[in-house]
Amino acid sequence: MDKKIQKIMQEKIHETMGKVNEVTSLINLLDLSSDANSFGYGVMIGRLYNSFYYQSRRILKRDPTEQEFSDFIELVKQYQSKFLDISFS
Repeated sequence: MDKKIQKIMQEKIHETMGKVNEVTSLINLLDLSSDANSFGYGVMIGRLYNSFYYQSRRILKRDPTEQEFSDFIELVKQYQSKFLDISFS
């Protein structure tokens, strides 16, 4: 993965983990208490994927390659335990 994108994605991961209150508000608004964690993780990963795709288009002027997407997956895996420590209920 491009070093610029990797740096931005690491910043975005930390930013996203700091937005738990926003995601929890959304969960409460939609009354998803029974699926709160699954929905919350989905929102967080969705934000990261969107950012990864956007940054690839903005910086590289193209869609990410399969290898770059694999690198993105590996980056997210590095933070998996921290994501799973977050509770949205």
